[in-house]
Amino acid sequence: MKSEKLPGKMLLAAVPLLLLAGTAHAAAGPTPAAIAADTIWTVVAAVLVMFMQAGFAFLEAGLTRAKNAGHIAVKNIVIFSIASLVFWAVGFAVCFGTGNAIFGTSGWGLAVPDKDVNTVFASLSFSDIPLAAKYLFEVVFCAVSLAIVWGGMAERTKFIVYIVFGVVFSAAIYPVVGHWIWGGGWLSTLGMQDFAGSTVVHLQGASAALAGAILLGPRIGKYTKDGKSNAIVGHNIPFVVLGTLILWLGWFGFNPGSTMMATTPSVGYFAYVAMTTNLAAAAGALASMFMAWKLLGTPDMSMIANGAIAALVAITATCAFVDPWASIVVGAIAGIIAVVGVLLVDRLRIDDPVGAVAVHGFAGVWGTLANGLFATPDRAKLLGVGGPGLLYGGGFHQLVVQIEGVSASFAYVFVMSFLVLYVLKITVGIRVTEKEELQGLDISEHKMWGYPEIFNPSFGGSGSMGMPSSGASAPRIETVQSAGQTLHP
Repeated sequence: MKSEKLPGKMLLAAVPLLLLAGTAHAAAGPTPAAIAADTIWTVVAAVLVMFMQAGFAFLEAGLTRAKNAGHIAVKNIVIFSIASLVFWAVGFAVCFGTGNAIFGTSGWGLAVPDKDVNTVFASLSFSDIPLAAKYLFEVVFCAVSLAIVWGGMAERTKFIVYIVFGVVFSAAIYPVVGHWIWGGGWLSTLGMQDFAGSTVVHLQGASAALAGAILLGPRIGKYTKDGKSNAIVGHNIPFVVLGTLILWLGWFGFNPGSTMMATTPSVGYFAYVAMTTNLAAAAGALASMFMAWKLLGTPDMSMIANGAIAALVAITATCAFVDPWASIVVGAIAGIIAVVGVLLVDRLRIDDPVGAVAVHGFAGVWGTLANGLFATPDRAKLLGVGGPGLLYGGGFHQLVVQIEGVSASFAYVFVMSFLVLYVLKITVGIRVTEKEELQGLDISEHKMWGYPEIFNPSFGGSGSMGMPSSGASAPRIETVQSAGQTLHP
């Protein structure tokens, strides 16, 4: 009956029974109980990944200035909404629809009869869950990739750019690379290993962020005429920590959920993926802490957060292919990459306020290549993708495939993103005016304050916090360090 609902505890208690039923009948094919268990797991995982948007909102708002906090946060609602609609109408078909080696050409708007689903979306036929569950799980990945883009373009981008670029990215950029690797495209044929998206999700977002940061140029006051870098300090480190922990939580849906089944490739394999994911993140957080301590003279709080995220990014490709010890190595190296990468990007005078290029780009490349070193023969065979890595007797073959995949994906996304953003730059413009940037995007783009008690005089605010005069500049890095403040290149 429609009015009857299972209490939450009864629903949770039913899950083990569904898993047991699925195991008992595995040899005879999926039973309704097994499909129900797989569907529950996939939808729960999708919800966890969707909640990562809250993590990005806290992280990015915390790493940027108070005058832009509302703008930074609300764009996550907008881009998630855009991705949800565009990926449903176009992107899912391009990514997973049957087509050619470059992109899918069938399944527009998910308008496919049930009997034809496994033919039209053959690359997802390994799972018998409903098409709606498959869409829900995949669209949140697209939205995460899109969220990464804006971190590198924060504090000076017009709001309209989020909308226009979000449509193009969700329809014709993200799903194309997704098709190459996950949708039966040419990299899939070569056997590229990217279990949950170090390249498909994270490198794509970082590549677009890099294109945007280059076209936008640095924020006012970020670099001096003689090339010195100024630290523009984020306004809320507790937000950064909270955002990082939310993202870490969401990754337990991101990586383990990519099995898209509770009983395949083996019963409870998603738990193994969750374990390697957590080991990597822990190693990355600690490695970045010690590296920052060594290079900056302090256990920089933002670097610790970015190190944990970088490790999660790196293990995303490898979590199902490697042994636990290797996941720790992958995560630790990613944490080091995050610290060195943020400093390197800053030295190149590319203004990336949240470290998106280093954390999602450099670490995404490392994680993808790591499969070419650490993928074990038994796990590659179990998953049916590629072969063992160099350290397990596989030679250089898998590593070469991984390099080809990373190179092609970066080239396509960077060039496409650069072209789209350049067209926007010469038409509607992609950067706010100097006055609007100094004023803050909360008020200049939305006519509202994220913190009215700080900025609005009618609430007792001074209206000046985080809003320097046109001749002012942020303090130099040396000054910030000597004052004992956390450094955010």
